[in-house]
Amino acid sequence: MSGPATGPETVPGSGPAAGSSVPPGGDPAAVFSITDVSVRFGGVRALTEVSLEVAPRQVLGVIGPNGAGKTTLFNVACGFVRPDTGSLLWKGRELTGLRPHQLAGLGIGRTLQGLGLFDRMTVLENVMVGADRHARAGFFSALFGVGRSSRDDAALVERARAALAGLGVEQYAHRLPTSLPYPIRKRVSLARALVSEPELLLLDEPASGLSNDEMAELGELIRGLTDRMSVMLVEHHMDLVMSVCDDITVLDFGRVIARGGPDEVRRDPAVVAAYLGDEVDHERTGN
Repeated sequence: MSGPATGPETVPGSGPAAGSSVPPGGDPAAVFSITDVSVRFGGVRALTEVSLEVAPRQVLGVIGPNGAGKTTLFNVACGFVRPDTGSLLWKGRELTGLRPHQLAGLGIGRTLQGLGLFDRMTVLENVMVGADRHARAGFFSALFGVGRSSRDDAALVERARAALAGLGVEQYAHRLPTSLPYPIRKRVSLARALVSEPELLLLDEPASGLSNDEMAELGELIRGLTDRMSVMLVEHHMDLVMSVCDDITVLDFGRVIARGGPDEVRRDPAVVAAYLGDEVDHERTGN
């Protein structure tokens, strides 16, 4: 693959560099930031000095060819993977080393590539699990009859129903997820992430398995969220990313190669080279 071009939005090497749209000292207005994060798995370097920032009420997209490090970066952001070096900040607070449930308690919600729904729970019960941080006693504690009042139960049910209604799936509240079409289960999974009223929502491949029409509806949903939260979107469907994101960070081989607005990123020579290389590899290997 040819080296990165020297245009205004290309990020040569790794980490925030001259010409980056992220200042070396970081943006004080950012609500969430990842700074100089590196991750190794054995002898493989998955991420090298990756930095990005999410501004209030912004949709930030993270894209890259297969094997670029997108999933690893998402897992770092969610607390599933602890970086070897670097830091994560949430409204100025250090997050590095916190576990996923601790991040949820701070107002960071997430959806995963796999839906993660409980097959033997109803749709309503699945969404109530996500409301845990608003309850004086957790949902799972209540399953064992510990520590939650009928008033808490009523409040959680109301909150969960409102989240389902907001995504147009309240009519499925008492159905089991396994009985529903995949796009509906996708909305249930999103409702579970939204019921906690996060200030930052991390979305991992939310468009996987959706038709073009369903993807367009998803794009409208994501844009509609920005009146009350920020969104970090990790996605390989370029049409969705280009239509909903305010800014985009591009990874290749675990490094940031470009960042900027959709039009800037679309024209960036380093991005074009990375994706053309990925297409050539796909044609050769069929993977």
